[in-house]
Amino acid sequence: MSRLTSLPAPLQAALHSRRLLKVIAGLRNFEAASVERISRAAGAGGADLLDVACDPDLVRLAAVASGLPVCVSAVDPQLFPAAVAAGAAMVEIGNFDSFYPEGRIFGAEEVLALTRRTRELLPEVVLSVTVPHGLPLDQQQQLAIDLAAAGADLIQTEGGTSARPFSPGALGLIEKAAPTLAAAHAISRAVELPVLCASGLSAVTLPLAIAAGAHGVGVGSAVNRLDDELAMVAVVRGLRESLTPARVSVG
Repeated sequence: MSRLTSLPAPLQAALHSRRLLKVIAGLRNFEAASVERISRAAGAGGADLLDVACDPDLVRLAAVASGLPVCVSAVDPQLFPAAVAAGAAMVEIGNFDSFYPEGRIFGAEEVLALTRRTRELLPEVVLSVTVPHGLPLDQQQQLAIDLAAAGADLIQTEGGTSARPFSPGALGLIEKAAPTLAAAHAISRAVELPVLCASGLSAVTLPLAIAAGAHGVGVGSAVNRLDDELAMVAVVRGLRESLTPARVSVG
């Protein structure tokens, strides 16, 4: 039986209908007040899942503030068990975006090793793994296949930090999302696992992610960069409204 059946029923339904919306507070955001604001906005705006830094106190805070299932993100598997004990519904290796400005690069072998170690520590917990966008698409596909064999339950794409949009308006938003959309398209055709498309997405590009093959999307900076909670709620609601079931599949 799939580990995904251990997730709360509404989250399973969102995955099944390809409408899952995950709001990302930030892998390195350990500021309780910030996480609480983002959590409240995610819940009020209609998100399905909240992704926070891997800290037991933040898990408890986020769950109460949002009323949503909580995912914790980290690149150190040893941190996951305490967060799961605090109530995290799932764990995620990545997203790696915050490390790239420091020159920290994650290769396929390291991500695979982190996945295997996480599965050893938590054999029954739902595990999402981010595929580094720096790999060529064919290597991203192969890594996704290897991750599925190593016990990953979901694959997440990224790519917003590598995009160099040069156009204004909607065209620029599509240019920003192009790398993660391409990865979602390629990986969703290589593995049977659900794919979450994240990094560089907006209300304009969420439908494109679903059409490319994703089962859900993750949005971070569009929400967590804002200081005003009401503005956050408005953005999350806009994202929710834009996320409709795919009518046409790309490719």
